Amino acid sequence: MRPHRPTPELGEHLEQLYRRFPFGRSLSDDPLSPIRALATDRRRGEVAAIVGATLAIGNTTAIRGAILRVASAVDGDMAKLVDPRFAAERARRLAGVRHRWIRGDQLEYLCRVLTAYYSDHATLEDAFLEGFGEGGFAAGLDRLSTVLQGAGADVGRPPRGYRMLFPSPVATPTSACKRMTLFVRWMVRDRYPDFGYWTRVPTGELRVPLDQHVHWIAYHLGLTGRRTRSWPAVEEVSEALRRIDPLDPVRFDFVLCHTGISGDCPKHRDLAVCGPCSVRPDCRLWRGRAMAA
Repeated sequence: MRPHRPTPELGEHLEQLYRRFPFGRSLSDDPLSPIRALATDRRRGEVAAIVGATLAIGNTTAIRGAILRVASAVDGDMAKLVDPRFAAERARRLAGVRHRWIRGDQLEYLCRVLTAYYSDHATLEDAFLEGFGEGGFAAGLDRLSTVLQGAGADVGRPPRGYRMLFPSPVATPTSACKRMTLFVRWMVRDRYPDFGYWTRVPTGELRVPLDQHVHWIAYHLGLTGRRTRSWPAVEEVSEALRRIDPLDPVRFDFVLCHTGISGDCPKHRDLAVCGPCSVRPDCRLWRGRAMAA
């Protein structure tokens, strides 16, 4: 099969999609919605974001519910998750939390790791930058993953399955590391709807959080020829978007993701839905087909 290439007009069409996008509608259906409410300062925002990104598995309604259950366990104050004085009570309150295959004991161990880390560092940006300065974005994500896995932290043995929650593109390139890249996007971008707490990582170096919706649309727009999600696919999509916007390539991520979540992209030819879509002329489902198809 001949590879599907982006049209020369794709950049313009993505810009139109971005400009017309109903951000307010989609934010209410995004994990960022409860996280933004919990982010009353930088530390609380970073803690809420890493917990939220860790829980970002499955549909957005379930993810938001899981985030709110963790928040309820600490009375809405995410700083308690990393307060040593609250450690015993935290363990008791998180014990019953469940989301998909993520358990309360794993979340409690993450809190131990973060508590130990924050005793010597102001922000997880420090961890990311250690790797980023040596080997770029993938190395930065690898170092962040290593820290979150608890390497070097004197916090006891991790519970079963804990380290798998924080994949690395270096150690596991078959993974798209979606939740890790999502967390970094939230932290680095200072444009709506992201936080911009991290100021030392260039926005142009970000990689797209390649969930199933973004990957499906990216593949059908010719941003990647890879049929499965992996780190090489992340790099391909990110580089293609960087050619459109070198300074802020992942600003299209929220739009593409929620175009899929909302049903604005039905993932099959549907003239009633696809007709007004800005990127329909670029889609492999419609390339060379008349509107009456």
